[in-house]
Amino acid sequence: MDDRPRVEVCFTPRSYELYDEDVDIVVCIDVLRATSAMCTAFEYGVEKIIPVATLEEAFEYKKKGYIVAAERKGEIVEGFKLGNSPLVYLDGSYKGATIVMTTTNGTKTIHTARKAQTVVIGSFLNLDALSEWLIEQKRNVLLLGSGWKDTFCLEDTICAGAFVENLLNSGQFKSEFDSSIAAKYLFLSARDNYFGYLKASSHRKRLKKLKLNEDIKFCLTPNQTSVIPILRKGVLEKL
Repeated sequence: MDDRPRVEVCFTPRSYELYDEDVDIVVCIDVLRATSAMCTAFEYGVEKIIPVATLEEAFEYKKKGYIVAAERKGEIVEGFKLGNSPLVYLDGSYKGATIVMTTTNGTKTIHTARKAQTVVIGSFLNLDALSEWLIEQKRNVLLLGSGWKDTFCLEDTICAGAFVENLLNSGQFKSEFDSSIAAKYLFLSARDNYFGYLKASSHRKRLKKLKLNEDIKFCLTPNQTSVIPILRKGVLEKL
């Protein structure tokens, strides 16, 4: 009997309830750009991130004096200082801060998974560090892609596939679902040139129109940090 823990991939939050049975750890992934921004923020000194699903919640936090990052459809929401670009954190100007964040897809994904035993944040930026930690846990892992408004997207699936490949290569995990195998093979197809492979992807086209190519390059560059953000009582902190 093969009693190794499982690593599986769910493409979008809409399908989450089909996969959440026997899941111990959920890895929320929104490569372009929410989870990449979160990893970067913690790497450069942000203390806590409060992810909220709606703009209404974000406005309430703003009224209370919080620093709020709000993005919809790739753009900063009017009335807010920040969106979901990871690049704004690179100068360390938010060191020690608590950031409230709401995005089109990523924070909704975290909200969907919030009742899981353990919720952590994944991206290309922390790929190896998080993979090593997941292997050490020896628990069932679900890689939950944010997609685009509950539809499939390439970049989150490829990133999830990278995690699947790392965990399966350890010999300590197994996969049973076709979604996990598909993600793995998409990653294997793309790994030599993420930027080129995703050139035709819908969200990359959206961001390119907004002149956010530097963000895209940054988000597709693996292993820039060993930070693992974890959700504790609705707040993200460094593990």
